[in-house]
Formats: sequence, C-alpha cells, structure tokens
Amino acid sequence: MWLEFYLPKQSYKILILGGYGVFGGRLAQLLSNIENIELIVAGRNRTKAQAFCDIQTGIAKFTPAEIDRADLAEALQTLSPDVIVDASGPFQNYGDDPYYTIRAAIAAGVNYLDFADGSDFVTGVSQFDEIAEKAGVFVLSGVSSFPVLTAAVIRNIGQNMDIHSVIGGIAPSPFAGVGMNVMRAVISYAGGPITLQRNGTPTLVAGLTESMYYTIAPPGMKPLRNIRFSLVDVPDLQVIPAEYPEINNMWMGAGPGPESLHRLLNLLAKIRATLRLPSFEIFSPIFFWVLNHMKFGEHRGGMFIEISGTKDGTALTRSWHLLAEGDDGPFIPSMAIEAIIRNTLDKAPPSVGARPAIHELELNDYEKLFASRTIYTGIRETALETNSLFQRTLGSAFDDLPTSLQKLHTPNTPNTETIWIGRADITQGSNLMAKIIAKLFRFPPSGENVATRVTVSTDANGNEKWQRDFAGRVFNSYLRAGKGRFEHLICESFGPASFALAMVVDNNKLHYIPRNWRVFGIPMPKSLTPNGVTFEEEVDGKFFFDVEIAAPFIGRIVHYRGWLEPE
Repeated sequence: MWLEFYLPKQSYKILILGGYGVFGGRLAQLLSNIENIELIVAGRNRTKAQAFCDIQTGIAKFTPAEIDRADLAEALQTLSPDVIVDASGPFQNYGDDPYYTIRAAIAAGVNYLDFADGSDFVTGVSQFDEIAEKAGVFVLSGVSSFPVLTAAVIRNIGQNMDIHSVIGGIAPSPFAGVGMNVMRAVISYAGGPITLQRNGTPTLVAGLTESMYYTIAPPGMKPLRNIRFSLVDVPDLQVIPAEYPEINNMWMGAGPGPESLHRLLNLLAKIRATLRLPSFEIFSPIFFWVLNHMKFGEHRGGMFIEISGTKDGTALTRSWHLLAEGDDGPFIPSMAIEAIIRNTLDKAPPSVGARPAIHELELNDYEKLFASRTIYTGIRETALETNSLFQRTLGSAFDDLPTSLQKLHTPNTPNTETIWIGRADITQGSNLMAKIIAKLFRFPPSGENVATRVTVSTDANGNEKWQRDFAGRVFNSYLRAGKGRFEHLICESFGPASFALAMVVDNNKLHYIPRNWRVFGIPMPKSLTPNGVTFEEEVDGKFFFDVEIAAPFIGRIVHYRGWLEPE
C-alpha cells in the first residue's frame, strides 16, 4: 500500500476524434483546467492537431494525433485511452457501417461518448447495450444539448403535470461559428424525411420545411429578438416521446441567422421535398462560408423548451428559457460531455451499457457549469388572468422587485384606478428639435420639486393607461402586453408613437429598455430608436422613478425623476 502511495498517479486519457474541430475543440478547452488528464486531440490532419495543441494554455496535457477512422481499432490499442469522444460527424452520413467507432471502442474496452445529433443514429445505439455491459464500458450517444439538456429540463419543469406537447429550439449567436460537419449534417436532411410525434402518431415531415417564431426571454432579462425556428433532425424527436407515452406532439427547431440565409434554406428544403430531389449536401461549403462570414446583430444566443399539458385537470403551459451572452453560448453543446467526464473523475461514472444519454445529467448539473459563465436561465408559467400587465410580463422576476414597485404594479380591479402622488425634478432638452418634440407630446417644462400625480387605470383586458400630471401639465401613455414578435415585452404608446420595451430586473431596479419602435404603425429604423436610461427603484421604502427620454442626433428631450406614494 505504501508503494501505491508513492507511485506517480496515472493520468486519465481522453481521445477526442475531431478534437480540433468546433465541438471537440470547445470540449478540450472546457477540460483543460483539470489536473492529471491527457487530452489526445485527433483528426486526419496532424498539422492542424499540433497547431491546436500548441495554443492551449490549460494545465491538462495536450497530445496531437493523426487518426483515420478506418485505423481506429489499431489506434485504440496503441494509445489505450480511458474514454473516446466522437466529435467529428456528420453522424447522418456514416455510411454502411455507422457504428464502427462504437464497436471498436467496445472491443478495446474503452468507454465511449459522442455528440451525435442524428435521431436514427442515437436511438440505434441501444443495440450494443448487452455487449457493452459485458465489456464493462459505458457507451453514451447524443451527449449534447439535444437531447441531454432537453431531457433534464423536461424532467425539471414537467413535475406534477401530464405533458401532452413539447416544443423547443436553439438559437446560436451569429458570431458563434458553425463547423463544416454541422453544416453538412443540416444540408443533408434539409427537405429529407424526419420522424416526429404528431397527434399521437409517428409522422414523417420534411426537415427545415416547417417554421415558427419564438421569443427567448428568461424572466427579468433582456430577451432575444423574436427568432424564426425551423424543424431539425435531433434525437429528442424520438427518444423523448419514448420516455413520455402521453406526449402527443413533439417539435424541435433551430434558429440560425441571418434570417435571409435561413429562409433560403427553407426554400431549398421545400423544393427538394416537393420534387423529391437528392440531398443538396454539395452546397454545404457555400452555406458554411456565408454563415461564418455574415456575422452581425447581437452577440447573444439562447435556447427554449416549452411543455403544455394538464395539472389537476387544468390546462398548463411552462417554458424554460436560456440566455447566453457573448462567447459563452457556443460552449453549451460540449458541457454535457464535460459534466460526465468530471463526474467520472469524481468517482461517479455512468453505469455500463449502451444507450442515449438522456438520463445521465440533471438540470442542476448544468446550473453548476452555467454559474461561472454569463449564462442565465428562468422558467415561465401560464399567467393567471388576475395578474397585472407587469406580473404577466416579468413572470417570476416580479417577485424579486422591491415592495413599493410590486405595490405600484399590482393588478387593479378592471375599470378602476389607483392614484400615486409625489414630487419630481424635471429637465427639458435645450435644443430646438428637443423642445418641439417635448411640446408635441406635452412633456413637462423644467422645474424642481414639482407636484406630481400619476393615475394608473386598468381596462377589462388588463391593459393600462398611465396619466402623468406635473403641476397641471398632463400627458398620457397606454401600455399593453406585446404579442407575436413583441412577446414578453410591454408596448407603450404616446400618441402615434409606440415603443416595445423589455422589462429588465437588475440590482433591485426595474429597467425599461426600448427594443423596437413604430410611428403610425410603421416600423422605424433601429438606429434611430429613442434612448436614455429609464428605471424604477426603492429608496428608504419609497417608490422612486428616473425617466430619461432622448433620441439619436437630438439628445435629451426630457428627463424627470422623483418619488411617489399612494394617495
């Protein structure tokens, strides 16, 4: 025993096929801060593998390797890894022997994980369960956001309810970058048959020919834009209904940008499906180049899962929203394998056998990894009809507001009003154009400690009218819940101008952030969107407001700040 104590600890070897590619490379980066592991970065090009290893800065050992899939069995004997990760693909195009890598791993007694996104490939892995168990290894397929994260979310938000329908989607940041193999996989099934659950029956639908719009909006966060999602071939479509026989409808989509390219993919898919043409995979390099060079818009991405069903006989809809800022989002697909490897190193490996990986992780496993990054999640639920406009929009984030803000935005009985009074300091813009706009909308003139009266009335539909009276200068605005492309926003109208506002809770303040605006119903340029910092907060138990209305090229139009209390 003393000899074992003094012997050098053997490193844990992880062989990553496609290790310098998009998913494999990000997995290697996620694991690079672990001591005493060796990451064998493998592919068909040793020069690329070496170049990738040379720029890594983590404490893990990086070893480049040139491996052709046909020579994998020999390589496994030579390298003797503890686990092999297949991050290459596309798994839909693995030919006549799609499971060669799995069979080679089992024969060598090596554990196996993959990023497979093809539904047929992932569901077919279970055929190796018996021989994998006899070999004492685990073989897990589809170890990525779809279906591992999807399944974990459904288990979490679907508690205590009967689930009848599931929809979901992932929207990568336009700056995330897409690998060539991912592009080949998408183009290969565009317009080809995909099996999904519809009205309780397995149904064939052409890939990328169905689309829907959805707004990813974790409560209290600035939502993503309303995004177009199109049907994709992911393992969830088959493995999730198999787990939940009561699910009648299952639909999963992807929302890549730019939307012009997305719509072109939809058109090609419909042409192929209608004319029964062969795969358009030959065009993959074109789409790959365009998608990786047309990078504009917000550097943010997200994911959603929405389930509908019943709870105690009452219809209920719950949705889980994920928002990833900057460069953190692209790491999410690799986090499932990261978590499993970390659990294995912590002496909590998966059980032996072969299967889709939908039961290997729970949402809490992901939350631990999200916590160190700018990745945020939240759950929304069907709002009660008695909830106020702000409660419906903010969801669970409404409970995080200070007491005075909750009180002001608490629902009124329809067709009644509440009155708040206080004082305000007002500063009006100094240039001519600002004064003209202020006059047009009846904004108050400059003044200090001005008597202020705000009357909030609610109609039968839950819409609100806000009447602001600053020492006799009165102006109104009308607030309603956004719908369609403005879902989870509040739309506020001042005369002919309407603004779609995101309600963001940050540091105990409620921020109003313009996302879109129209005049007489006509969309206005985003570059001309009125700006200025507007928020509400609580100071010494009292409601405080700070409203700045400004515009590009004009500057400040009016700025009023002060306090209110119930009359």
